[in-house]
Amino acid sequence: MKYITSIWATLAIVVLGIILRVYDPSFLQQLRLTVFDQYITSIEETKSNDIVLLNISEETLGVHGQYPFPRQIYAQMISDLRNAGAGMIGFTIMYPEADRFGGDEVFASWIKDNGIILAQDADPSGRSDSAPYVGSAIFGTGDPLDWLIQYEGLVTNIPTLEAGAWGHGLVNAMPEIDGVARRIPLLSQINEQVYPSFSLETIRVMQNKPSYTIKVNDTGIEEIILRPFQIPTDVNGSVWLNPNIKFTEINYGSSELPNLMGKSVLIGLTASGLASQIPTPSGMKSAHSLQASAIQTIVDGTQITRPLWADILEIVSMIVGSILIVVAVYYLPIWISGTTFLILSSVVVGGFIYIWQSYSILLSPLSTLILYIITFTSAAFNNFYKQFVLRQQIKKQFETYLDPRQVYLLQKNPELLKLGGERREMTFLFMDICGFTPVSEHYKNKNDPEGLVLLINDFLDNMTKIIMNNGGTIDKYMGDCIMAFWNAPLDCPNHADMAVKSALEIEAKTDELRRKYSEQGLPPIKVGTGINTGTCIVGNMGSESRFDYSVIGDAVNLAARLEATAARGEYINCPTIISSFTMEQLTDFKPRPIGDIKVKGKEELIKIYAP
Repeated sequence: MKYITSIWATLAIVVLGIILRVYDPSFLQQLRLTVFDQYITSIEETKSNDIVLLNISEETLGVHGQYPFPRQIYAQMISDLRNAGAGMIGFTIMYPEADRFGGDEVFASWIKDNGIILAQDADPSGRSDSAPYVGSAIFGTGDPLDWLIQYEGLVTNIPTLEAGAWGHGLVNAMPEIDGVARRIPLLSQINEQVYPSFSLETIRVMQNKPSYTIKVNDTGIEEIILRPFQIPTDVNGSVWLNPNIKFTEINYGSSELPNLMGKSVLIGLTASGLASQIPTPSGMKSAHSLQASAIQTIVDGTQITRPLWADILEIVSMIVGSILIVVAVYYLPIWISGTTFLILSSVVVGGFIYIWQSYSILLSPLSTLILYIITFTSAAFNNFYKQFVLRQQIKKQFETYLDPRQVYLLQKNPELLKLGGERREMTFLFMDICGFTPVSEHYKNKNDPEGLVLLINDFLDNMTKIIMNNGGTIDKYMGDCIMAFWNAPLDCPNHADMAVKSALEIEAKTDELRRKYSEQGLPPIKVGTGINTGTCIVGNMGSESRFDYSVIGDAVNLAARLEATAARGEYINCPTIISSFTMEQLTDFKPRPIGDIKVKGKEELIKIYAP
């Protein structure tokens, strides 16, 4: 437990948490994506004025019959869109095989010169190893092939159709660990060639640009430049989607097309059973809806980003905050450490949310908060355990000579016990058995030293209970003698009265025990008690390796001298002698003077009293 509850154990937890975050296992990725989903779904819903979705829906099937349609229908679709004033037209539907109805010639003639973008699909089982694509320029120190998502095959359209298209792009979404589409790779790598996405190609065609530029450095892809757009990307060339953009959707064939006023049109499947819907943070979406979201996000210039330094910032916040929490818990008061934990947690959560709301940068506070909580819990438990051990030590140290009620108060507030020495006014009591020699000889003659030990223990146990019940502290046992004091370590305002009360109860208990011991054939016993009040030094006395809670001072010595006088000589009938210093503080007792004595070590006479 010494090592488990040390500061090094907590620091080891911090290091383990940092290593885990750097390694970034799948469960942490999923937690982080869950946080990002909350961010993304909180974006205010907006309406697109640039893109229209044309759906091949259940209504379309009702008009045009069984799917797949003859290609002449797609040619008619292009004609209808041109008559309605459409801008660029993109098909997210694939045409990898020749039309069984022989409509490819007609469809190809309408693709040519009509601003058509066709879709491709990166797929390991794809039968094509190459396809038409637009070349790119590379700017920077890195190679994009080192960072782009790599695929082994392609699904392409028949050459007759692709020959006349203005653009060709991949409709793949970014593969996420939980299968939810949040990003689209603007570029992908297939057979060591760079292919653009459908959305990037659509923007290139809309801007009538011959190619685009990839800015890449040694840490990944930075951005894709397609004037006037500079598109920041993740290191693998992907962009985050805003699924809260709403588009005008038209079911083809259900009614006459409205005036599209030059808006780009993306055509896709929505009829049940024809194409799978794609899960997104905002629900299930169609493929052309995702591509439209990517295009609109880029056109609006409000991209959601997670730059390379996002991971670095999260890890740095984990390191700095956790160390501050460890320092606060181990070296500062508990209220400061708790406040530090709350402030750091609030700063991380509030700061990351502010960065999101102000700059659309995705930062997850979850890993940081988890580490903060674990670190604070570990450090706080360790401190609690150490405090518990300390209180148990205090209890163990004092339970042998303190009233249990006093021990309980010390456990609740260890500050009541000031380690070291402090000056205090206290009352001291010394008590021993007078005429102990005959008792000792009795057991010696019987060859029963064990019996003598039992007798002494029984006698001292009874007297100790009296002292402790009256709030006294047992300092030590010296053979058949007890040394006790009041007003330390806990305050006892009536310490003089409690000491005298204890002395009288000791006399009464001695009379009771005398009768009991007489029945056992033991010589009569009596006690002498000396009580004095004065100022002394009380505290833990001794060495670093061995110490006792005790008292030092002249007032202690005088109490011992009075005990040596009580119940002896001319004071044989005075089993309890108290000094004038104690008498002056008594409120519950009226002592009587019994004379003046001169004790060893003092020149002046001491007035003494009996209760």
